[in-house]
Amino acid sequence: MLNRVPLFLLYVNVLVIAVCGLIYELLAGTLASYMLGDSVTQFSLVIGTYLSAMGVGAWLSRYIQQQLAQAFVEIELALAFLGGFSAPLLFMAFPFVEWFRPLLLGLVFAVGVFVGLELPLLMRILKEHLDFSDLVSKVLAFDYVGALIASILFPLVFVPYLGLVRTSLVFGILNACVGLWSTFLLRPLLRPHHVLSLRIRAAIVLALLAAGFFQAAQMTRFGEESSLGGKIIHTVASPYQRIAVTSKRGGFQLYLNGHLQFNSTDEYRYHEALVHPALLGIDQPKRILVLGGGDGLAVREILRYPSIQRVVLVDLDPAMTDLSKSFPPLVALNGASLQDPRVEVINQDAFLWVNQSSELFDAVIIDFPDPGSFSIGKLYTTHFFRKLKDRISANTLVSIQCTSPLVAPQSYWCIVRTLEAAGFVVKPFHASVPSFGVWGYALASLSDIQIDANRLPPDGQLRFLNSKNLADLFTLPQDIRPQTPQINRLDNQSLVRYYDEEWHGID
Repeated sequence: MLNRVPLFLLYVNVLVIAVCGLIYELLAGTLASYMLGDSVTQFSLVIGTYLSAMGVGAWLSRYIQQQLAQAFVEIELALAFLGGFSAPLLFMAFPFVEWFRPLLLGLVFAVGVFVGLELPLLMRILKEHLDFSDLVSKVLAFDYVGALIASILFPLVFVPYLGLVRTSLVFGILNACVGLWSTFLLRPLLRPHHVLSLRIRAAIVLALLAAGFFQAAQMTRFGEESSLGGKIIHTVASPYQRIAVTSKRGGFQLYLNGHLQFNSTDEYRYHEALVHPALLGIDQPKRILVLGGGDGLAVREILRYPSIQRVVLVDLDPAMTDLSKSFPPLVALNGASLQDPRVEVINQDAFLWVNQSSELFDAVIIDFPDPGSFSIGKLYTTHFFRKLKDRISANTLVSIQCTSPLVAPQSYWCIVRTLEAAGFVVKPFHASVPSFGVWGYALASLSDIQIDANRLPPDGQLRFLNSKNLADLFTLPQDIRPQTPQINRLDNQSLVRYYDEEWHGID
């Protein structure tokens, strides 16, 4: 039957099937995190749904008794179409579909069923040509190798250089090619009048997926503009995140992975509140450390003080800091702060950098993204804050953004209590930022904290803070009164759980 077909070619099919199957799973998990909140809960739901669906598919394969080769090709083509278009469909549907999570999990389940059908059918096709133990060992070996290849290349190559939508379509095309290729490899097992029909269907699926690939930019733009609510004027896909800049209501907005980072019309409120209270507690601040803040807006505020001699900005993503130096609207907004000769930009994970640097600073400004994932949550742990103490003196002031104390009080007070557990004296404060609502910060030091409003930059430089309203930032109203949540440690990451529950409603 298949004597003329090199069996290793069928094992290549197994390898490709494994790669495609895991890629679809990773895409769904990434989209779930991107759309619904970057959390372990989302990824866990996707993985659990996918694996259970594969079990269902494997169980259903027993009911396919005839024309195994034809069934295998048809399943490949169905998987190519459904899996290939899954990411574009989810990306564009998110702004319009209230039942997005059921839609996502339903697609994951359907893809998992098809993936679960593939290998049992292929193994049954091959069983007449190999000893059973040899068959199982080789098929499973190629399957696991494929999974390893996919897991390595997905974050390092496919998403950074193709993006989610194109990655989905590329692997749909690859699945369709397997289906078409299989009509030649399995030709002796196919009925003659079915071969042409299968090849025509494969060609149609390939044509549709190829058309989708060439329209991927338009689909991505449509999905982002519908979701973010503004015209996309600039996008960058880096190995770490997708950066999108939109334009609406007379200003522009910057999003990281779909989450608003600032609105140009009111960002000054956020950044003045973040930076100036810390610098007002220091006589003649000279050396300042900024962690995060790759947009350069916090650095802009720091450079208003004539005593500043050196600013070190540590931000993970060079795509973000490069944008802040080259994108004209952002350069105008941050006053070309990252091009100032006093500023050094270091593109490194702050979690690692604090262990390597020996430099001491007069003030530290922490402008990390909100703790919606473990990778960011580790930057708000007792471990990180204790390491940070090695970079400061007894009189250094640290200012950190802490999410909204009104919307996410457990998250806010978790950060405050974690700073205290790490040995800091902490003064919580807040400011009103229209794009975000009531926003929370904390001022921390190893000694008593005293702020001198007389040190504010001269009138005309600041648009929000003055000597009168500065004190009001530290007066907490009744609805954001202190709480005592768990301390955020590396081994529990309780802050990420609080953040998910409060911002995304995940129980």
